[in-house]
Amino acid sequence: MELLQNYIFTYQFALLIFVLVILKSSIQFVPQNRAYLVERFGKYRTTIEAGLNFIVPFMDKISADRSLKEQAFDVQGQSVITKDNISLVVDGVLYFRVLDPYKATYGVEDYVFAVIQLAQTTMRSELGKMNMDETFESREQLNTNIVIALNEASATWGVQVMRYEIKDIVPPTSVLDAMERQMKAERERRAQVLESEGQRQAAINVAEGEKQSRVLAAEAEKAEQVLKAQGEAEAIKAVAFAQAEALETVGRAAATHEGQKAMQLDLATKAIEAKEAIAKESSVVLLPDGSTEAASVVTQAMSIINTLNKSN
Repeated sequence: MELLQNYIFTYQFALLIFVLVILKSSIQFVPQNRAYLVERFGKYRTTIEAGLNFIVPFMDKISADRSLKEQAFDVQGQSVITKDNISLVVDGVLYFRVLDPYKATYGVEDYVFAVIQLAQTTMRSELGKMNMDETFESREQLNTNIVIALNEASATWGVQVMRYEIKDIVPPTSVLDAMERQMKAERERRAQVLESEGQRQAAINVAEGEKQSRVLAAEAEKAEQVLKAQGEAEAIKAVAFAQAEALETVGRAAATHEGQKAMQLDLATKAIEAKEAIAKESSVVLLPDGSTEAASVVTQAMSIINTLNKSN
């Protein structure tokens, strides 16, 4: 009886172990961004993706594990001949991801190796269409052309090329020396151009300064002449006003009885002084016919004054 119980216990334990093994074999936990390809008796059955999945033990098996993440691989440096027959050593970085795990597994033996080899041949082909100078100036366009060509060729492998970046382009030593000399000559030319431009601008500034100086001097001289003319005009006006005022004062005084007497006395005095001056300048002195010559002169002057006063 005890032996039977031990046998039953052993059988139950073995059955439990078998069930656990079956469960473990049938349950598959697929990580995120990965895909498992399942084969049944050696033939493709299905693709299971992230999460909990079940397969049939002993019948199904995981034939391939494919990552769906974007992957980066170095493209080793290789010799490339440009359109102008210059040999360059070019390397780069390739970024791609698996879109169809089935094609990546059954469409090509090693999709990573295939994509890298295709990137190298495509890069040689694209660089062969360009001159050496264009390879340095048009890297972005070159990268775009390589990606387009890779995607067209790798579509049957279930792989999508995201981008391709050229890391370095190394020309031969002789070309490097020639480029260095060219850059040096270009720098010297630019320096000479900048120096001549500076000299030209300095000459322009000096000429402009002299021009402004002459203009300012002319404007100052003009202003001085204007002010001088205005001053002379004011002086003339002031003198004229003073003479007019003096004449007006004399006229008002001459209109009175005392003023006429004063005018008679002044005229008589000036007449006598005039005759004295004539006598000094000439050896011949002409005397008036009558003794009343001075009085007649004064009388004539007073009559003229009276006539002017009446007319006024």
